[in-house]
Amino acid sequence: MSYPPPAYGYPAYGPPPEHPQATTVLILGIVGMMFCQICAPFAWILGRRALNEIDASGGTVGGRSNVMVGYVLGIIGSVLLILMVLGIIAYIVLIVVLVGSSSA
Repeated sequence: MSYPPPAYGYPAYGPPPEHPQATTVLILGIVGMMFCQICAPFAWILGRRALNEIDASGGTVGGRSNVMVGYVLGIIGSVLLILMVLGIIAYIVLIVVLVGSSSA
């Protein structure tokens, strides 16, 4: 009885495990973009940290695409948060100026 020859090459490996915070950054980015812009800076900060760790791992940690999407959504949500705060401040200043000018 003859046995088949052994397979050549390296055994197939699956994708590297995801970064532990990849899903967290993605969820914070989505929530910060859609519902609560206060979450967006956290997605930005955690996303930058996770991207640095993924890059430093040399390919042993995956999940870069999820982290990148959450990171970008965190940046966009942070910009929207800043614009919203500036708009509220401008509205309050406008109200104060109009009320001050009408009473004089």
